[in-house]
Amino acid sequence: MNIVAEMLTQPAPMAIWAALMLLTLPALVVLASPHNVRNPGRALIDTVGFLRRRAEKRDELRQRRLDEAVQAVRYADEIQVAADQAGYAAQRWQGHWEAADAAVDATWEAWQAADARWARGRATAAFGTPYAARTTHEYAYRERFLHRAVQEAAGRGELPAEAVADALSGRNGWDARLHPAEQELVVQRVSAGYLARVYERAVADERAAWRDALGARRNRDSLAHEAVVAQARAAVVEHLIPAPRVTTRGAFRPAFA
Repeated sequence: MNIVAEMLTQPAPMAIWAALMLLTLPALVVLASPHNVRNPGRALIDTVGFLRRRAEKRDELRQRRLDEAVQAVRYADEIQVAADQAGYAAQRWQGHWEAADAAVDATWEAWQAADARWARGRATAAFGTPYAARTTHEYAYRERFLHRAVQEAAGRGELPAEAVADALSGRNGWDARLHPAEQELVVQRVSAGYLARVYERAVADERAAWRDALGARRNRDSLAHEAVVAQARAAVVEHLIPAPRVTTRGAFRPAFA
C-alpha cells in the first residue's frame, strides 16, 4: 500500500502512469466494442480523430479564455485612466464654479455700492445745482469733466469700455452741456444699471458652472465605480495571462569583465 501511494503521489511515477494509460487507450477503445474488434484500424483512426478534436476544442477554449482575460485587463487599465482624467476634470470644473461663485459676491457688492452712491447723489441733487455762467469756458470745462468722469468710472470697471466712446461722441444720453453735478448723477445712474447687469450675468454664469461641476462629479463617480468593478474582474482572470519571458542574456557578467 505504501509503494502504491508513493507511486501515485510522486511526480515521476505519476508521469509514468499517465504515459502507460495514454498508450493503452487505443487498446481499451478497440476492446470496448465488438465493431471495433472487427475493424481495429478504423477504431484507431476514429480514436485519434476524437482525441485531436478534443484537443483542438480544449485549445480553442483556452485561447478564448486568454483573449477574454487580456480584454478584461486592458479594459480595466483603460477605464482607470478615464476615471483619473474624469477626476482631474471634476477638480477643474469645481475650480471654475468656485471662481464664478466668488464673482457673484464681488459683483453684488460692486452693484450695491454703486446703487448706494446713486441714492446719495439723488438726495444731494434734490437741493438743486449750483449756478454757473454758461460761457464757452464753462461748457469746455463741463465737457472735460464728463469725459474724465466716464473714463475714470470705466477704469474702475463701473462702466463698459464703449461708454467712453459714447461720451466722447455725445451718444446714448451723454450730454456734455449738463452741469457737472448733473453729469455726475448720470454717471452714477448708468454705473448702477451697468453693474446690475454684470451681477445678473455673474449669477447666470455661476449657475451654468454649477451644472457643469455637478455633471463632472457625476461622471467622475460613475467612472470610478466602473473602474473598481473592472479591476475586480481583471483580478479574477489575470492569472490566465502568461507572464512575459525574461531574457537572461547579459544578465550575468563575470566579476573580471
